[in-house]
Amino acid sequence: MNGLAGMEKFSHLEDKIYLTIEFAKKIREENEKLEAELSGLRQEVGSLASKNAELEHKIEGLMSERDAIQLKIEAMLDAITVIEPEVGEVFQGR
Repeated sequence: MNGLAGMEKFSHLEDKIYLTIEFAKKIREENEKLEAELSGLRQEVGSLASKNAELEHKIEGLMSERDAIQLKIEAMLDAITVIEPEVGEVFQGR
């Protein structure tokens, strides 16, 4: 009878070992999936950072262009004011 109890304990230990092995496999698979996802996200972040830098450069260009246009408009308004003071007053009143 003592031999039977020992076999039951051994069987129980064997079950625990197989469950631990299955758990380790599952954790390894999840880890591999997460590593793949992390790699993809890193690539996406790199791409977005590049796109962000490109858009910042474009914004800087557009703002410079806007400033240049604003200066030209102010110069035209000043020229109009010299020719027609009343027209200049209308624009200054805005």
